[in-house]
Amino acid sequence: MKTTILNASVEFIEQPFLQPLQLSSGLITKATEARVRVRVRVGEEEGEGRGSIYLSDLWAWPSPTPDREAKDAAMRALCQKIASDLPAFCGGEAAHPLELGLRLHHSISQPDEVPLLARSVCASPFDAAIHDATGQALGQSAFRFYESDTAIPSADQWFSQGTISAIRQTLRPPVDQLDAWLIVGANDDLEEKVRPAVEKTGIHCFKLKTLAKDNAADAARTAEVFQAARRWGATPVISIDSNEGNPNAASVLDYLERLEALDPDAYAALSYLEQPPARDILAAPQDWSTVSQRRPVMLDEGLTSLDLLPTVKEQHWTGLALKTCKGHSFTLIAAAWARENGLQLSLQDLTNPGYSAIHSFLVGAHIATLNGVELNSPQYTPAANEPWLPTLSGLFEPRQGVHQLKSASPIGLGSNLVSIS
Repeated sequence: MKTTILNASVEFIEQPFLQPLQLSSGLITKATEARVRVRVRVGEEEGEGRGSIYLSDLWAWPSPTPDREAKDAAMRALCQKIASDLPAFCGGEAAHPLELGLRLHHSISQPDEVPLLARSVCASPFDAAIHDATGQALGQSAFRFYESDTAIPSADQWFSQGTISAIRQTLRPPVDQLDAWLIVGANDDLEEKVRPAVEKTGIHCFKLKTLAKDNAADAARTAEVFQAARRWGATPVISIDSNEGNPNAASVLDYLERLEALDPDAYAALSYLEQPPARDILAAPQDWSTVSQRRPVMLDEGLTSLDLLPTVKEQHWTGLALKTCKGHSFTLIAAAWARENGLQLSLQDLTNPGYSAIHSFLVGAHIATLNGVELNSPQYTPAANEPWLPTLSGLFEPRQGVHQLKSASPIGLGSNLVSIS
């Protein structure tokens, strides 16, 4: 299979947040959605694919300078630059869509004033659209591109029996429902904000945003959320995300010990911790072996390059927190490498709306993870999902604690499910 990229375009849509999302780096009240189209040729067939992502500068580019408007403008400019010459960014020749996506990631990984994670976010909707377009041209799911072995020069070094084989062994027959998760902010009023969502959706999985400034307070908050959810009739499952707020592994261990002493049931409900320390795992290395013996600790923002994968094992991270905003191709390689090396996986979100939410669900449907999939655009930007309603209400309006996608057969990465302009 060889895909030739014909052209690409991008448009930007400002999406307001229904409620603010608090990160350790600041408060998100709106986001710029980059919505992409890519046209390709596969053999004699042509297809158009879609992709989208929020250009979340507070997550991908958290430094205080330049200001947020300048960061957003720089990320938009990079998206436009990629759209203007996508074939060149992908190596200038036809190739397997996975190879094209990896070449795109390599192209945007060259030194630049924009951090690599922010550049990866900008490139990700193009990678998704290449896979979607190839699937549209062939009339098949993008997860069927791995049935026949072929060389993937950009990644074969990472696998004992080749990249395609490793991905094929990582994929499973897709499931049509996955647990829904609700973000609980550090300062959210549980009765006012959380309980109505639980009663409406049946959600029992909660991602707690902690501040990591006071472990005793964070442990108490975790127990408070657990106990409240149990009073409301849920059997809670919890993950913890301090958004890089913890200074080191010892502080995470202290939090776990305090939580276990305070509320053993809440401790037992804790499924995993997501990226506790600062993202540069080379500048501030930590040994996670002791923490990993207690609870899985997952690398998220810190994984920006395949070259970091050996360091992940050396530092004893339990696994990888996958995110499609780093690129579909990068996500599949990371997942396959983790499986081959005995690491666990979770699938996190970037408040993915519309096309990107469908994409993320499909990844979770085909790859087994600790948490299924985290999709929080229904919580924070529901208006961005309205063009997909009511057709995909099972996905965008979770019920009985799950997201469902069983209304149609997804081709490519699912842009065929609903036709929007």
